[in-house]
Amino acid sequence: MAGPTTAERGTRKPGGRPPGGRDRKGPAPRRRRLPAPRLLASLLAAAVLTGGGLWVLYGSSWVRLERVEVSGTRVLTPREVELAAGVPLGGPLVSVDLEGIEGRLRDRLARIDSVEAERSWPHGVELRVTERKPVLLMRKGARYVEVDAKGVRFATVDKAPEAVPLAELTDNQQPGARRFGGQRLLREAALAVSRLPAPIVRDLLSVQVISYDSLTLKLTRDREVMWGSSEDGELKARALGALMKAAPRAGRYDVSVPTAPAASAS
Repeated sequence: MAGPTTAERGTRKPGGRPPGGRDRKGPAPRRRRLPAPRLLASLLAAAVLTGGGLWVLYGSSWVRLERVEVSGTRVLTPREVELAAGVPLGGPLVSVDLEGIEGRLRDRLARIDSVEAERSWPHGVELRVTERKPVLLMRKGARYVEVDAKGVRFATVDKAPEAVPLAELTDNQQPGARRFGGQRLLREAALAVSRLPAPIVRDLLSVQVISYDSLTLKLTRDREVMWGSSEDGELKARALGALMKAAPRAGRYDVSVPTAPAASAS
């Protein structure tokens, strides 16, 4: 069989492809590009959607702030909370500063222990309030100062709430008051009361605080409880409950050392 001609040998390179031939792998695939008009249309559509969404949130009346809903109040009224919150009605709901609302309420209404502000789409803001509860009272002339379980004085009232005992602190000349401060002693008294079961709190008339580790509970029927410090409060409360059941006619109970409680006639 005849081999390639001289002309063919002269025009083909070793390892190369014959003239007019194609590489076996074929040409590299080209990336398909979106035609310029279609690309422009897609960009315009995205811009319209984005701009439309922003207009709905900030420019339209569909999601404007129109009402404030308040829940959880006991002594405060919803109107008091709403006024103190200073919620800007009429503006875009999305731009309402919820943290600012919460901060204003805590600063302006000391009776509020905690508050949560949330958007209520499409037209409202909801304020969920938790008020402080008094566990102690302090006399202030003819009025009373309410104290919560953390020892915070949060309100002054004309009439003493029912079943809330008085706190009787030593004056500032006593060693305990000088060393720990009146506010520290008040916190100790509030902490002690917060550990007591409800039946004992109902009989509790006052808490006498001489020093950090010398608290005395005054109960109805001329009974008293030597409580000591506020440490081991839950253990002391259990010991007191058991002791009062075992010696219901005793006049004096001592749980300052809860592992060795004692009761006596006076």
